Amino acid sequence: MKGKTVDEDLPRADQAPGAPHPRETEQLFGQKDAEAAFLTAFNSDRLHHGWLLTGPQGIGKATLAWRIAQFLLATPPTDDGLFGAPPPVETLDIPPDHPVAHRIQALAEPGLAAISRSYNDKAKLRSQIVVDDIRALNRFFGLSATDGGRRVVIVDAADDMNTSAANALLKMLEEPPARTTLLLISHQPSRLLPTIRSRCRTLRLSPLTPDDMQSALTQSGAELPNNPDHLAALAAGSVGAALRLLNLGGLQIYAELVQILASMPRLDRPRAMALAEAAAQRGASDKFELLLTLIDVALARLARTGAIGTPPAPEAAPDEAEMLNRLSPTPRAARVWADLAAEVTARVRHGQAVNLDPAALVLDTVFKMQTTASR
Repeated sequence: MKGKTVDEDLPRADQAPGAPHPRETEQLFGQKDAEAAFLTAFNSDRLHHGWLLTGPQGIGKATLAWRIAQFLLATPPTDDGLFGAPPPVETLDIPPDHPVAHRIQALAEPGLAAISRSYNDKAKLRSQIVVDDIRALNRFFGLSATDGGRRVVIVDAADDMNTSAANALLKMLEEPPARTTLLLISHQPSRLLPTIRSRCRTLRLSPLTPDDMQSALTQSGAELPNNPDHLAALAAGSVGAALRLLNLGGLQIYAELVQILASMPRLDRPRAMALAEAAAQRGASDKFELLLTLIDVALARLARTGAIGTPPAPEAAPDEAEMLNRLSPTPRAARVWADLAAEVTARVRHGQAVNLDPAALVLDTVFKMQTTASR
């Protein structure tokens, strides 16, 4: 496999913490429609050179990209020959003992290039995919151009490309090398250049059902919580989000946030202080980011409750439905909570930009929520 190499001890930009790498995931759950759409194009000999795999983060887009890559590299192009066209292919599955499968697992497949955010000279993970990451593909295409087989490029995630990298990739989409398929993973396709989107065929993946979510989590080796409904409600069909919640104690954090909201408008100040101080501890940046995400979730669920007249089901924490009904009983209340959500997002972004103390940022947000609950 051509492309950059990284120290195995360093985290990978294309791998969720606590989860196996997508190339190591044995089975993809909940995305049969997307797989079928790709196979239909393959069997009809209308295989587009650029594919955009879209959908929420953590639902299997990267796993599907690696499955497609393995399938294409293990299925060489064929001519109809004397016996006509081969029978339609019905699955992307490739036997694990296939030589291509072995090479991919060993990161030694010459027909595959995987691009993600790279490390700089100081062993720090870049915040973007830079132009040099994309230009490295020119060497990959040159080295593999004479074998006559397929070549596959995975970009994970295409949203991470800076402007120069995006323009460099656009040139490759405009003039793709022969027998090359580019698989672009995108959580937010609206962030991509319109010209990139227009030159790719889109495969939209869907959030997982609760049953598929449980199967995917079991495959990853995660220890399921006592109440899987709470996890399903917060993860919103994303295995990546579910693993993040499990690894960082997100279910407990959200349950605590619900209890703080339930105390409003009086507010349980000691509880709020404890939540803020936990977010400000050294080395707790991941939990701080998760807390901010969960505050957004709580505000969205409050707005939804008032708008539709009933709390979302299932509950995401004990006693959540009672709290939601009390604090957001009407469409008017829903609008107030929705406005607060937009305000909190802007204030949080500003606070992070000026390096505001995390505890102060959390308390400021909680006090804003208390003021809204008092109206």
